Amino acid sequence: MSNRETNWHRETLAVHSGSGPEEGSAALVRPVELSASFALPEFGPDLFDALLMESDSPPHAYTRWSNPSLRSLEEKLASLEGAETAMVTATGMAAVSAALLGLLQEGDHLVAQEICYVGTQELCGEHLARYGIEVTLVDTGDPDRVEAALRPNTRVIFTETPANPILRIADIAALSALARQAGAKLVVDSTYATPVLQRPLELGADLVVHSLTKFINGHGDALGGAVLGSIEQIKSLRKSMLVHLGAAASPFNAWLIARGALTLPLRMEKHCANAMTLAVFLESHRAVERVFYPGLPSHPHHQVAARQMSAYGGMLTFSLKEGITAAIRMAERINLFTYATSLGHPHSLIFYYPTDLYIDQAAYLSAEQKQRVRKEWMGEGIVRVSAGLENCDDLIEDLDQALA
Repeated sequence: MSNRETNWHRETLAVHSGSGPEEGSAALVRPVELSASFALPEFGPDLFDALLMESDSPPHAYTRWSNPSLRSLEEKLASLEGAETAMVTATGMAAVSAALLGLLQEGDHLVAQEICYVGTQELCGEHLARYGIEVTLVDTGDPDRVEAALRPNTRVIFTETPANPILRIADIAALSALARQAGAKLVVDSTYATPVLQRPLELGADLVVHSLTKFINGHGDALGGAVLGSIEQIKSLRKSMLVHLGAAASPFNAWLIARGALTLPLRMEKHCANAMTLAVFLESHRAVERVFYPGLPSHPHHQVAARQMSAYGGMLTFSLKEGITAAIRMAERINLFTYATSLGHPHSLIFYYPTDLYIDQAAYLSAEQKQRVRKEWMGEGIVRVSAGLENCDDLIEDLDQALA
């Protein structure tokens, strides 16, 4: 982030960072740079920098390493997140994998969130052990459980907050303190919050990851991910993970995501407002058993969310008194909502997560964990809502008739 950007508000950062007229043509909208390769500098320091990527912004050599469209998006994201720099990847899972595999090696121990995005759960619960990495899955919303799980060889604490899909909140500052005491790194997946609502680096996190596919893109038309942090850390990940594992983002997808990010602060205002209104409506609905939304005083972690988030996001969950019977009826009757599993789109999405499929079948969770998650968060199943940008009165009317 340049010195002149440090005092800009996030709406201004979203529009201007990583943007500006293109050199040469002076085009106000930068073009998509689809080239896979770039002409290298003449023999000398710049050539070696392009090949070895030693500087902060080396000359482009090959798009798997860097590309003007990707770098423009990286500059915008770093500015919004308050990070020194960023690395864009092909998907959100590529970002999570790069962060964890880049920090861990055989013999290391990872403390990771027990319930989060299922791809991350399965990476931690099923795959990392094959590489000699020890993993303990815990409720990272409870710092005492995290502290009890720490070992002398703990190198990383990973949390996702708010957590997908149950909306558990983790205290980032408390986890950061535990990581420092253990000599470990704290990695935070902040996809639900986006840089507009939450800045984990300011609360002590070492790395932040995002699925750019969701709210930051905001249009449901491009996959992408990002890891953000210090120049030293991201440079290491770029050389070891991005170059060697090959999860480079498409320049066209990067261009689409950068265009979506221009309106991120404005869109998040509407997402948050609609989600809060829907949560209040559902909390008093006769068919609803329980609602989880960080903005409601009834949420178990409301105070933590109020402390570390500027608003509470566009996601909420609720359970139905008649369980799966009511969920099936709702899915058949819903009109305005789309029955789909993604999130952060302009249109509102809704999906039912049955506990017996999502939790009970997870072999990497203990019986005690499954029972606790069922009791405290999911019951027999939850309905997840991604509140879109529609008029909320229309959304309420649609939900009401579907739940009748």
